Amino acid sequence: MNLNFSDLLTVSFTLFAVIDIIGSVPVLISLKQKMGGINEGRATIISGGLMILFLFVGEAFLKILGLNVEAFAVGGSIVIFILGLEMVLGLEFFKSDHNVKAATVVPIAFPLIAGSGTLTTIMSLRANYGETTLLLAIVVNLIIVYVVLKSLGAIAKLLGAAGLIAVRKFFGVILLAIAVKIFSSNAGGLI
Repeated sequence: MNLNFSDLLTVSFTLFAVIDIIGSVPVLISLKQKMGGINEGRATIISGGLMILFLFVGEAFLKILGLNVEAFAVGGSIVIFILGLEMVLGLEFFKSDHNVKAATVVPIAFPLIAGSGTLTTIMSLRANYGETTLLLAIVVNLIIVYVVLKSLGAIAKLLGAAGLIAVRKFFGVILLAIAVKIFSSNAGGLI
């Protein structure tokens, strides 16, 4: 096993930027309140499983389904766009049936944590870095994700009700912009 610390740092920071768990905090707090809680461990394990699965069989899996990376990214961008609209307009598209297990998988584990951007980035990084480096970088990011998910209550108290509303609307616009960017950069490959 030949591990380059510099490569590990590069891959870890790349994944951290793409996962953007800090930027997802307002969405996660909103979902936690709406769904009556989040199973932090389950969300972390499911998103980690998706990342590791895509590391090894991502492209082959999409080909079996008759999909390409662009179609996958566009689908994820639509879910992210809807979440952004919810935050900005105060509408409810994802009905709050208070099913924490369902919310843990969609939209928390996918597409917020292990979204199309994260999964396609993992497949792309595999071309330049070893599997061991990628696996360790995924684990580092999953630890960060778990700590942030566990801290949502403290973050919500720190911001307060008015702060949460302001931050939710601001990050809703950011999510809309990210969704549009993902959509526009991948939609051309579908036509």
